[in-house]
Amino acid sequence: MSIIFDVSGLTEFATRLFFAAGLEADKADAVGRYLVEADLMGHSTHGLALAPWYLQGIRDSVMTTRGSYELISDRGAVQCWDGRRLPGAWLTSEALETAVDRAREFGTATVAIGNSHHIGALAAYLSIATDQSMLASVASSSPSGAQVAPFGGLDGVFTPNPVAWGIPTDDQPILVDISASITTVNMASRLKRENRVYDHSWLMDRHGQPGNDPGLLDNGATLLPTGGIDHGQKGYGMALSVEALTQGLAGYGRANKPKGTNAAVTISVYDPAAFGGVDKFIEQTSWLRDACLANRPKDSSHPVRLPGQAALQRKAIAVRDGVELYPGISEGLQAEAKYYGIPFISAKA
Repeated sequence: MSIIFDVSGLTEFATRLFFAAGLEADKADAVGRYLVEADLMGHSTHGLALAPWYLQGIRDSVMTTRGSYELISDRGAVQCWDGRRLPGAWLTSEALETAVDRAREFGTATVAIGNSHHIGALAAYLSIATDQSMLASVASSSPSGAQVAPFGGLDGVFTPNPVAWGIPTDDQPILVDISASITTVNMASRLKRENRVYDHSWLMDRHGQPGNDPGLLDNGATLLPTGGIDHGQKGYGMALSVEALTQGLAGYGRANKPKGTNAAVTISVYDPAAFGGVDKFIEQTSWLRDACLANRPKDSSHPVRLPGQAALQRKAIAVRDGVELYPGISEGLQAEAKYYGIPFISAKA
């Protein structure tokens, strides 16, 4: 039987849980809000499934619970922060809001953050900019992980290194959220727990042979780069670019050999008003949206859709009817609630 939770109640519970664990109120609010947002959009490996891991990070003093980032540099349209291992959700949302304000002044703005904790689902943050008719990108990498090999190699160097783009239109935004690997570390972990395998050979074992068993990752296997065995130079190029854009610009990354959960994030925001104009920008992006949606489908039962379209539809349904968490997540949350002595949220009537 499905258990449905009210969205506002679930968000309030998640916020209280992280506050009870020691996060300052604004940080608990950001973590709770954006983990739930990921679940609403259907990114269930990057939503509240992460809560027990984050909470363990707080207990182990891996995640910093209080204070602010250190401002490394500020040149108006460009800032660099040392995130001090603060919650990634708080740092990312703060950086996007800062970049929106700066882009309104300078036309474009970029914030590079080193030494952040994990940031979750990139697409969850994009509305901060798109709701204000601004174009935004978020790129992230984790210098403490190495699950993706360079194309032609066997040993992990990179993480999946995702990049997201929020593109405003005259209706819903286009939300692109892609990565340099075919699949993710969190999905591999879920499949291992459930004794399942991938539908396709999205891994490469330590000898260079493709495979679909995520358990191989415990024995030197790597996630295949986007493009796979034969065209993986595409994902390889993207991984290199993201590492330079995040760790390189932040000035902190793999060369520093960080221990524990660590992320680098770079956010850029563009105000179309400073370029060809907001109306002209929206005209172009809306035309492109319509052209894609009107394109002849290969399968008539599956019309062409836009990146983020299904996620926004899932979110709208969840806000209206409630959200159903992936199996096992609510049990993990109940255990954490018991540990911190707070009541677990009741299911929606």
